[in-house]
Amino acid sequence: MKSETGLKTASDLSDKDEPIYQALMTAIVEHQLPPGSKLPEEALSEVFGVSRTGIRKVLQRLAAVQMITLTPKRGAQVATPTVEEAQDIFRSRSLIECANLPEVLKHCQAPHLAALEKLNLQEQQAHENHDGAAAIRLSAAFHIQLQAISGNQVLTEIVTRLTQRSSLVVAAYGAPWQQGCRCDDHDRLIVLLREKSITKLTGALQHHFDHIVASLRFERSGETLPDFSRLFASKGV
Repeated sequence: MKSETGLKTASDLSDKDEPIYQALMTAIVEHQLPPGSKLPEEALSEVFGVSRTGIRKVLQRLAAVQMITLTPKRGAQVATPTVEEAQDIFRSRSLIECANLPEVLKHCQAPHLAALEKLNLQEQQAHENHDGAAAIRLSAAFHIQLQAISGNQVLTEIVTRLTQRSSLVVAAYGAPWQQGCRCDDHDRLIVLLREKSITKLTGALQHHFDHIVASLRFERSGETLPDFSRLFASKGV
């Protein structure tokens, strides 16, 4: 059912809020909506064809996972992590992902390695094609899939959330050319997985995170109002 304005009501959104949530999450993670971008309810309501109440529900979900901020009188904006928060996100990833490597090695089989190699090749191709969005997506997928080998679903979900917030950090503080991770680092991780050397593997992953943090430039981004029609017109949600 639609309201008299032709927009879907909040109750109608129950089956529609997930695609809208995912569309906004993807746009944030892939740096199409950079930190500081304003997310006005009215503009999003028009683009997605739902009521402002429905959009508010989606924005609240994004705020709950710290991808946006909701501020009285200022509305919704894509989150801009503080310098301390940015460092803590990567420090947490290093601690969690490195600590889980023994379980990863314990469960790692040939099909797991083949899947990681495929992701790495796709990421390399994305870099060669200057496809920043794909490079970011594939870099995150590599880390998530690496940790998923352990079979620990709870930890994998935590890593997934942290990779999403890591993307905010890179968008806010990364160099203009920086997209995703260094592919040669991922190459090295795959080699060490094959060798089953936990000491070398742990050291390589720690170095990988240290390198990312060292490459960040802690400068703030300004506020912007993106072209929502261009970003989401073809989503069909």
